[in-house]
Amino acid sequence: MGMFDDMKDKAGGLVDEHGDKVSEGLDKAGEFADEKTGGEHGDKIDQGTDFAKDQLDNLDGQDDDIQ
Repeated sequence: MGMFDDMKDKAGGLVDEHGDKVSEGLDKAGEFADEKTGGEHGDKIDQGTDFAKDQLDNLDGQDDDIQ
């Protein structure tokens, strides 16, 4: 197993353990960005937030970590 595989496994474990906090952080970051752009790019920000959550779910191959 290579270095990147080890990092992926550790990241997957962290997402499993703290997925709710990660999700909250992504939501807060999205809300902050939406406020700073005056709501002008809300749909794109939501897409980016959803994409980030999907990628974090992919770390362990399960769709259960990030809501």
